[in-house]
Amino acid sequence: MDRKIATIQDVARSAGVSTATVSRTLSKPSVVAKATREAVLTAVAETGYRVNATASNLRRQRTGSVIILLPNIANPFFSQILAGLSSVLTPAQYGMLIADTQFGPDPEERLQHYLTSGQADGLILLDGTLSPEALRTPARPPVVLACEWMGSALPSVRVENQRGAALAVGHLAKLGHRHIGHVTGPRGNVLTETRLEGFRSALSQLGLPMRDDWIIEGDFSMDSGASAGRAWLAMQDKPTALFLSSDEMATGFMGQVQRRGVQVPQDVSVVGFDNIEISQHLSPGLTTIRQPRTQIGVRAAELLLDMIAEGRIDGPSEVIEVEFITRGSSGPPPAAK
Repeated sequence: MDRKIATIQDVARSAGVSTATVSRTLSKPSVVAKATREAVLTAVAETGYRVNATASNLRRQRTGSVIILLPNIANPFFSQILAGLSSVLTPAQYGMLIADTQFGPDPEERLQHYLTSGQADGLILLDGTLSPEALRTPARPPVVLACEWMGSALPSVRVENQRGAALAVGHLAKLGHRHIGHVTGPRGNVLTETRLEGFRSALSQLGLPMRDDWIIEGDFSMDSGASAGRAWLAMQDKPTALFLSSDEMATGFMGQVQRRGVQVPQDVSVVGFDNIEISQHLSPGLTTIRQPRTQIGVRAAELLLDMIAEGRIDGPSEVIEVEFITRGSSGPPPAAK
């Protein structure tokens, strides 16, 4: 006997809400209370309800897809953000088309293509190195930036990057460090600039020395962290602690100096940024600033769906708090032991 196909009325009865609430939850989840949203999604799963996405999209003149543009699909940093995006977009019957801006034609040409091709109802952009001019396209779909941002005109979801850097410096200063260095991200990147600004400002407020030779350029990768480790080892006058602008760089730095017999944190303290999964499994565990990456993805997706539903390309920006996580890679400077 064929199983009865579930209807929206079945979902509404199971969740104890109206059919309008079910429809609103699936199309615009951010405007529905969390308890109601969870009840509806549970009912959808239990009843096996499926939206006729093709018919719905034809009626609304939509594609049912969202394009996610990120700068390095292999970077583990993006995994939780993508999970957060999927947790909102999938129940709302939106497919995710993920593209890497590092490969193929010029990334700004690709962005122009995605903005004008009609392939998707909106874009979520995780690469802030692209020019804002590339987004000034007539009749473009809604765009939300996540983690990185371009000026203040475009809606974005990001964390308190400058405060995170200040927390790192303040933590090291409380441990007794007076000689603190920094490994930056790539030049021209908004995260690089903002975290460096927070680092400099915190040193100034604490009356600590700011030395250009203790600032090492990186690019957020493990390889650049290892290169920073070699640069630190070659210094005659070394900082006793380093704040690195990403956990991947901190991982590469620690591996490099530990292979040369340097003990962390006995000989040098290390603080990263991001709290990627590997950070707690290092030896010692990495002290870092946690970005709530799943939450970033959730909020970016909810904001985009609101913009799509309301037919607008403007929207608010949101700044999410960071959390400082202390692990074993930071301790008092050698002279203080």
